[in-house]
This record gives sequence, structure tokens and C-alpha cells, in this order.
Amino acid sequence: MKQISEHSFHIPVMGTAFTIDSPIKVARFGISSVISIIEDRLIEMMRKHYYPSINKPYKPIAIQEPDYRVKRITDYLNLVNEIVKQQMQRLKSEAFERGSEIVKYFELLPKESRLKNLYHEMVDCSSTVERAAKQSYLRAQLVAGSIDVNIMTKVDRDTKDKTGNIIPDGSDAVTALRGYVNSDLSNSSVVFSAGLNPRLFNYLEHVDAFNPDINFEFQKKVIVKVSDYRSALIQGKYLAKKGIWVSEFRIESGLNCGGHAFATDGYLLGPILEEFKNKRQALTESIFELYKTAIFHKLGFDFTQYPEIEISVQGGIGTYEEDRLFHQYYQVKSTGWGTPFLLVPEATTVDPHTLELLSLAEEHDVVLSNNSPLGVRFYHLNGTTADEEKEQRIAKDKPGSPCTEKHLAFNTEFTEEPICTASRRYQNLKLEHLKTLQLSDEEFDKRKAEVLAKECLCVGLSNAASICYNEPFLKKLNAVTVCPGPNIVNFSKIVSLKTMVDHIYGRTNIVSNLQRPHVFVNELKLYIKYLKEQLMNGNGDTKDTKRKNYYQAFIQNLTDAIHYYHNLIQNIVVMQKDFQQALQNAEKEIVALKTEYALD
Repeated sequence: MKQISEHSFHIPVMGTAFTIDSPIKVARFGISSVISIIEDRLIEMMRKHYYPSINKPYKPIAIQEPDYRVKRITDYLNLVNEIVKQQMQRLKSEAFERGSEIVKYFELLPKESRLKNLYHEMVDCSSTVERAAKQSYLRAQLVAGSIDVNIMTKVDRDTKDKTGNIIPDGSDAVTALRGYVNSDLSNSSVVFSAGLNPRLFNYLEHVDAFNPDINFEFQKKVIVKVSDYRSALIQGKYLAKKGIWVSEFRIESGLNCGGHAFATDGYLLGPILEEFKNKRQALTESIFELYKTAIFHKLGFDFTQYPEIEISVQGGIGTYEEDRLFHQYYQVKSTGWGTPFLLVPEATTVDPHTLELLSLAEEHDVVLSNNSPLGVRFYHLNGTTADEEKEQRIAKDKPGSPCTEKHLAFNTEFTEEPICTASRRYQNLKLEHLKTLQLSDEEFDKRKAEVLAKECLCVGLSNAASICYNEPFLKKLNAVTVCPGPNIVNFSKIVSLKTMVDHIYGRTNIVSNLQRPHVFVNELKLYIKYLKEQLMNGNGDTKDTKRKNYYQAFIQNLTDAIHYYHNLIQNIVVMQKDFQQALQNAEKEIVALKTEYALD
């Protein structure tokens, strides 16, 4: 049986640069983290930066090489894995003395940890011989946090050869997956986010790396990020039919998260988790029924028992009490702490200017924007260098960005070849087109603002690492975009890894906003705000039956969630005292919206 870390949280993927080397920073302490592997130019830059650290020469992988993208990703993941292995070897050889990393490893563990208790027994042991034996045992129990990777399934642009033909298995998401598959990572997972991608998921069927052994154990596992139970059931069954087992469903709040925000139709985290809790066994059994048939035909394994599908959750968690609620009441395996870790240089890679912006961020600074070229709402921090650069280009009548990476180039409105809506080419074409439509000045300005809002994320989300490590990424393109969740406004101090972990486990409290609402309340507020915005922006025409039905269902889901939370308060003693009042205020807002827009 494989050893697993005794930490109960993980660091989710953030942007492309912010967690690009998080395993190198935290894995040796048993903390799992997730790397984005979509941006191969960034990955090549990181290869150059880290090879000297293991006394090996950096050998560039040029874009002229066949399958260069896959090779870059595979080699970087192997490099990260080798660095972490060397770190673990050094850790195991250290003395148990104050200030050593081996002591830090055990001190970071939660109080419930079996190893933490054994460590304290060793410290208190008076017998030299017995203490040495306990230390030897503890060294043998050290395990690194997993090195996981993220693939955003929507970022799956086709690539073509020199003759213009689409390269088989050469799309962005599939090549990222191939790069991971070819790596020597073990006890690792790929996290699929942003929904079901048939091409990507169909490719999985033919990959041996995700096959179980006869004991139903995996070297490489699949995690699927979902927003609700239905999504988990659909994606889990789809993959099961292809002989792919989902080892974990990672539930993320639709709006109380960082990066791209995939809002649900008013379904909130508490009721979603309750459904997973109540239907967990049924979910596993329904997926296994399909999986066991597929794996028998595929490998000849006749499984009659299955491992538990783990459930984790992330999005807006900010206190020890909230973390315990998710673990103890909803029985999740792990909680994802993302945004707060942007203020931990020992764990994430954020340039000094952006780090200061994050520490000073207030509620009005974090915007649910339309800046993403994907057409998906995107959390954006005002005042970034990317913001400034975009405004300077607009002021010079040169809107849009040079499109060097093309990972988000999907638009064919004006061109046969897909281009990115944040690109200079698209924005010029779109603005010229708007001039021909004979729009009113007000409508033209509105449509123009929508065009100019789009921002280059490929470069903006990668540049922090370039600045931090003084490694050139793209000449003359140094602007940084950052995409924290709304939770960032509750944290204002740049802290050490130990301090953040102590906060997660209730050993200290670094929340700076004393009026911070409970994670459930904040999500509820975000959804009501989102609903108001939709209604106010001309989408609230109740004469449109389809739209009216949508809003009525949305409101009903919010109302059901509020009723659920009222009942939850009766059972959960640790809930905040003002929780009840917040729910009552939300009910009043919803009633007012129903009246104003005739949604009864």
C-alpha cells in the first residue's frame, strides 16, 4: 500500500505561473499542489531556470523539434520530480534539531496526524536508544506531497503542420496530456477542469498510464473538477465506459473562486456538498458498474470491489472552522486553499509588484470581469501592470495584444484561421465592423468597451515567473495579470508557509477582515450580485419565456439553498452568530428582485 501525506489540504492550480513550481517549494513537506501544463513556453523557461539547481546542463527543446511541446512538458515534470526526490533524500538525512526541515515537516502536520503524535512522543522520549529508534521510524514515514497537473479542457486549440493539415493528437489539451503521460511521475494525478471534452476524454481510453494494477491501484490518476453532482455523474460515467476510473471529484464553487468563474444556475456549495454526501455510495456504484465491464474487456481484470472515490472541495475557504466543517460534516478528503497562498512566497511564484497589490486588495479591486478571450467570466484584480499596459495601448489607438502563444485563439468571425479576441488583429477588425452597424453612440460605446476589455492571459498569467526569476519570457511583454478569488480581500499580510499552514489548522488566525462573512454566506451574496447584474444588463426581459424560466429556476435554487442553510444552522454549532441574519437579508433581496422583475 502506498504511503500518503497526512495533510488535509492541497494548493490548487492558479494561473499558469503562480503554481508552476509549487511542488519544488512545498512537496517535501508533504503538501500537494497542482501545476498548469498548458503554456509550454513558460515551461521551457522554467527548465532553463531549474536545471542548474541539480548540476545538470540545460538543453533547449526548440519549437522546430518534432513534438516539441510534449517533450518540454515531459522533461519539466521529470525535472520537478527529480528535484523533489533529491529534497526528500536530504530531508531524511537531517538531524532532528531546531530549524531543520525535517522538524518543520512534522511541525506543519495537523494535530490529528498520527505522525505528529509519534513525533511528539519522540521529542519527549528520555531514552537515547528508544529516541533513535523512533527517529528512524519517522524518517521512513516521510512522504512528499503529490505533484499534480491541471489541464483546462476548453483550452484545446488545433495545431497544423506546414502544409496546413491538422496534426493528429496535436491539440493543446491532448499534447499537454501526452506530456504528462510520458513523464515519470507516480502517485500523481491529472486534474481536468472546465467540463467534458470528448476528444480529450476519448484519447484517455488508449493510454495505458491510467490503467489499474490487479490491486486496483494507479501510478497516474484522474481527478475531475466539477460544479455539481450531475456533472460528476455524467463525466464519471463517460470515462468509466472507456475504462478510466475517476479517483476524485474536486468540487469548486462556481463564483467564490479564482480565475475563470463557471457560475451554476443558482446551485450553491452547501446543498451541492450535501447531495454528494448523501449520494456518494450511489455515485460510486453507478460508475463502477460501467467501469468493471470496460476494464474486463480492456485488461481482463474482473474487479468485484472498488476503491472509494474521494471528494474534495475548494473555493473561498478562509478559516479553520470552515475547513473543519467541510471535513467533518461533509466528509471531504481534502480542502483546496488557493487564493490565500498567493500571499505565501514560499509556496507560490508572484512578482513583488503583484504581491503588494494582492496584500492591499479591497472588495472593489476584485472584479468578475469579461476580460477572458474564452468568453467565460474571469476574476480580475484591478491595478495590475497588465491593466496599465492595456489602457496605454488603447490611449495610443493601438488596442489589443500581440498574439504570440495562441492558446486561446478560437474566433473565426472575420478570419478563416482562428484568432484570439484579445489580439490586436481581432480588435481592429471588430471595431471597424462596429462602425458599419449604424449603432447609437451609447450602444457603440458599450460594444466597443466589451471588445477592448479582452486581455491576453497566455502571457499575462505567465510573466510573474519571468520577473521573479529574471528569465526572459517574451521581449517587451512584461505585464502581469493575476486572478485571485474574492477571498483575497480577507487576507492582507505576506506570510510564511508555516504561518499559512498554522492558520489552516487553527493554530493561528491571519484573517484581516474581522467582518468577513462565512464562506457559504459570501457565495450566496456573490450569486445574488451576479443575478442582479444579469437582470440589469438587459437580460431580464420577462416577456422572453425561456429567460423568465431561467431566472425563476435560478431564484428557486437560491431560495432552496437558503432554506437548507437555515436548517444547517440548527445542526452546526460553530456557525457564525450573524449567519441567520445574513440569510434573512438575502431572502429580502430575492423577494425584491422577484417583485421588480415580475418573476413570481
